[in-house]
Amino acid sequence: MWPPLRRVAAVVGVALLGAAAASSADELPIVDTHLHYSANSWQDYAPAALLRLLDQAAVRRGFVSSTPDEGTVLLYEAAPERIVPVLRPYRQAGELSSWHQDPTVIQHLEQRLGRSIYRGIGEFHLAGSAARSPIVKQVAELASRHGLFLHCHCDQEAATILVELVPGVRVLWAHAGMSSGPDEVGRLVAASPHLFVELALRSDVAPGGQLDPAWRDLFLRHPDRFMVGTDTWIPSRWVSYVGVQTDTRAWLGQLPPDVARRLATENAESLARRGP
Repeated sequence: MWPPLRRVAAVVGVALLGAAAASSADELPIVDTHLHYSANSWQDYAPAALLRLLDQAAVRRGFVSSTPDEGTVLLYEAAPERIVPVLRPYRQAGELSSWHQDPTVIQHLEQRLGRSIYRGIGEFHLAGSAARSPIVKQVAELASRHGLFLHCHCDQEAATILVELVPGVRVLWAHAGMSSGPDEVGRLVAASPHLFVELALRSDVAPGGQLDPAWRDLFLRHPDRFMVGTDTWIPSRWVSYVGVQTDTRAWLGQLPPDVARRLATENAESLARRGP
């Protein structure tokens, strides 16, 4: 048994380390990999207002896709150093479930990609075998030619298909599949070096603010494959934006600092740099 003074010193040391980790997490910058500035937000939020929110939340950069794409371009032109443009195949609301059967999508994407500001194609929605659509294959080939990643809101079957459509194409899996657990996500990540995962809306990662042990283990095993995100698909998501980032930093602070930095910024910055 330790002498009393040594026990006290050990307890104090642990407490100080915990406080230092919490302080470090509070100051951790973030790259948000799942933002939208779609038409439903234009009336309530000017680009300058959204950039102020990013400042308040200490978000260094954001991956932005929008319906229509003009929203992304507006934000990018307001702050090109902070906005990573991602090009959606949707030209207007209502194309979410039909885009993968519409051959005019390819022409739309090719036209928009004439301006070489984009780093990815998405966020688009797919379920199951719809990922085998010839249109989806053409989109993946387009991404490959331009050095872009694909950002897909899809289930496990579609994610598995996507990473195999065109060799080397990188896929950013939105919401970690939304309902897939850490074991399922881990199997897919282990099977494909080109699959990356963002965690927008995944409250099960840290229920009640406490990092789930299974997710924590997965992040430690694959620290280079996960990123954080928010998903501002409706205007009310901007209302809670600063709080979302505070909650994210709270569970990031429960990881080793080097792993927390990878999830918070480094993996996303790496994905963005690989573009043209």
